[in-house]
Amino acid sequence: MRDNDAPKPILREEYRPFAYRMDHVALTFELDSDATLVFSELHLQPLENENADSGQLLLDGAELELVDVHLNGSVLGADRFQQTETGLLIEGITKTCVLGIRTRINPAANAALEGLYQSSGNFCTQCEAQGFRKITYYPDRPDVLATFDVTLIADKARYPVLLANGNLADSGLCDDGNRHWARWHDPFPKPSYLFALVAGNLEHIQDTYTTASGREVDLRIYAESHNLSQLDYAMEALKRSMKWDEEVFNFEYDLDIFMIVAVDDFNMGAMENKGLNIFNSRFVLARPETATDTDIAGVESVIAHEYFHNWTGNRITCRDWFQLSLKEGLTVFRDQEFSSDINSRAVKRIADVRLLKSRQFPEDAGPMAHPIRPDSYIEINNFYTVTVYEKGAEVIRMMHTLLGAEGFQKGMAVYVERHDGTAATCEDFVLAMEQGGGVDFSQFRRWYSQAGTPALQISSEYDADSQSYKLIVEQNCAATPGQSSKLPFHIPLRLGLLGKAGQALPLQQTDKASQSTKASNELVLDLKDGKQVFEFENVAEQPVPSLLRQFSAPVNMNYQYSDSDLALLMSHDSDTFNRWDSSQRLFCRVVELVKTAKGDRLREHDSVAVMLQAFSVCLADETMDPALKAEIFTFPDIEAIADSQTDSANKAPALIDVELLHSARQSVLSLLATTLQESLLTQYQLLQDAQGDDYQLDAASMGKRSLKNTCLQLLSNSGESAAIDVWQKLAEKQYVQANNMTDRVASLKALCSTTSATRENTLTDFYQRFENEKLVIDKWFSLQAQSTAADVVEQVDSLRAHSAFNLLNPNRVRSLIGVFAMTNTVGFHQADGRGYQLLTETITALDRHNPQVAARLASVFTRWRRFDVGRQKLMQQSLQQIASIENLSPDVFEIVSKSLESNSGGEESA
Repeated sequence: MRDNDAPKPILREEYRPFAYRMDHVALTFELDSDATLVFSELHLQPLENENADSGQLLLDGAELELVDVHLNGSVLGADRFQQTETGLLIEGITKTCVLGIRTRINPAANAALEGLYQSSGNFCTQCEAQGFRKITYYPDRPDVLATFDVTLIADKARYPVLLANGNLADSGLCDDGNRHWARWHDPFPKPSYLFALVAGNLEHIQDTYTTASGREVDLRIYAESHNLSQLDYAMEALKRSMKWDEEVFNFEYDLDIFMIVAVDDFNMGAMENKGLNIFNSRFVLARPETATDTDIAGVESVIAHEYFHNWTGNRITCRDWFQLSLKEGLTVFRDQEFSSDINSRAVKRIADVRLLKSRQFPEDAGPMAHPIRPDSYIEINNFYTVTVYEKGAEVIRMMHTLLGAEGFQKGMAVYVERHDGTAATCEDFVLAMEQGGGVDFSQFRRWYSQAGTPALQISSEYDADSQSYKLIVEQNCAATPGQSSKLPFHIPLRLGLLGKAGQALPLQQTDKASQSTKASNELVLDLKDGKQVFEFENVAEQPVPSLLRQFSAPVNMNYQYSDSDLALLMSHDSDTFNRWDSSQRLFCRVVELVKTAKGDRLREHDSVAVMLQAFSVCLADETMDPALKAEIFTFPDIEAIADSQTDSANKAPALIDVELLHSARQSVLSLLATTLQESLLTQYQLLQDAQGDDYQLDAASMGKRSLKNTCLQLLSNSGESAAIDVWQKLAEKQYVQANNMTDRVASLKALCSTTSATRENTLTDFYQRFENEKLVIDKWFSLQAQSTAADVVEQVDSLRAHSAFNLLNPNRVRSLIGVFAMTNTVGFHQADGRGYQLLTETITALDRHNPQVAARLASVFTRWRRFDVGRQKLMQQSLQQIASIENLSPDVFEIVSKSLESNSGGEESA
């Protein structure tokens, strides 16, 4: 793409309100696979502002065939309007009017899955962020809200189900006797991105929910008929979500019906369209025989997330796409809290932080770094990021920490009362939190405007004579694209102190200005300056600080813990997050030791002895929640270990040496597996025997299965021939006897690490058992994509040619190419660049059909500067190859062009 052809960025500072008010919209769809006719009636009223004088109305539109235009019922002459590359310009709209526009579209040819398209022969829509402009000409922006009436007309035999937003107003049979119609009315004003329709040959399950005020809501979940048996769990999850939102936030559902539809072809996870949520089938379909415990937890979490959007996203939406985190960060926080209350809060927090550290922290350190409220974008689809979602949720969580639960709820009440039915901004939310909670967030607002991950350097001083203890905390944040220097953040730092026996020590912090003393076993400190000193009195012994409890802020924290400190925290800390975090730090420390040991006798090293003892004690601890224990024994991958290490010369993360890190990590895993073999086998067998043939779907049972399969996975790292024989037989037996997908996949994952004939036989058996279950075959692809075999690139390449692989299905692409490129560091980053070329070929082919998915894959290359010089060069060549593609989409162009810039966050290429 030539520079003068490059798409121009859109700037937040250039926002201007739309010049017209949209009072009401009436849409009629005559549905046809190849030629759907769309007739829209827009009830418009010019506003008194600087944009209204010209009488020029610009409506967004893309890939549309314009049939005709009507104004107040009369056909508009061609001299009154002009089609442009991006929309329709209509002259002389100076008064309140009804504008009619008729367009024709081809849903069957819509491989980008934006707007109206077909999945398995059924019609469905995806309009967020800018898909509605592919349906009809319209002001396709989130701040234009209107009530909608939607009439769907279709062949009754082929499309017996006709759904749209809101409540069903009427339905009937057309005069020709072959077609039928349904009219839906949505009384709540909404932007176009929340529009939805579904038409097809679908079945549904049905239930009801009685709200807190006594209203009965009809609940329906739709899917293809062969998936009907997999919908019950989703229905129960929906009812739990509705109940929780009433009890915790006092939010009650507002329509007469709530519908979910599962579709196989979907770019996202799900979509919160008002009253008609359209879901990727992987987040709806769930039964133990075909879905793992992780899948089932994902179904519950995503259903909750999309339902919670009814208030935080639909009733109050965002003014412009720069405010995306207003709805997404807040709703992610809400779904995290729901899952924490329903299941294990400790395990949920660990899972959320693991995702944040593995994906969002690297994004903050790369060329696509941006604040949770960006200042510019080229393609808005590229900003549905872990920064906007997960870091956005962490910012909301910090407000909750600073305000307390009661203050936060008061702030939410102010927010809803003030902005219900409007398109709001992030600033509106922060103002409501300030006024409801009574806390000044002037400095806290920097989380919305500054990119990057703050780093905390913490040290301590203890005076035994005065029994005083000091924490010295310094914060800084590295440069990011467009932001060379950062002002200090407002950071809540939650901490406790432990004595040498692991007991909690009281914290007494003296406020010298008032001479008042606050005493507690846990405190939240307000860190606001570049450097602060916090003093504590009456500390009876040298403490071990438990810092950043519950991961109270999205920061990197460095404190010089000794090995024994980490072991103490791992065994005794009352904060479950820090117990887990200490185990990860201890493991990474030993991997770094092994990396530089150069043949030293490893077992004799003090750090190794401490680690082995700590994990041995943990494994034997019968009081620990099995789910938490499973998390502790799930160890960091290569990139997470690399990100925990620092180059002493420049204090930046060390370049990733793939082979050396993989070898060191495997050595430590092998050492743990060999040392703890007897305990791991005992633990595994006890849990396997306790489960027996009785499958239970509850948090406790899921935790036990997780620990059992974690033990098996760790055992599979043993390098001793006798041990290999033992665990392989266990895995084979578990696969054959499994009565649930969790155990079946876990055993197959362990076997996939081998090159034995059993691996191939089991993979063949798995495929034949489940070849008609699309989501299970996705797992079959993913398991092979994770292999660390030397020929994994060739394996993945051959799987691209498999009859079950479909480049146009996002789930299938993510399961094979996405898993390979994003999670298989050893396989993807082979030194000869074969993995890079495979990904480049896939992106090139996919960009022509589905730029959104292609851009997600291209984002893998944004970390190219983190690797050694040889790999940097090869990845840079791949980026340049992609950049040279003719008619490259804006989605991929933005990722590639920013990645190729010579300076990323002030860090030069090696």
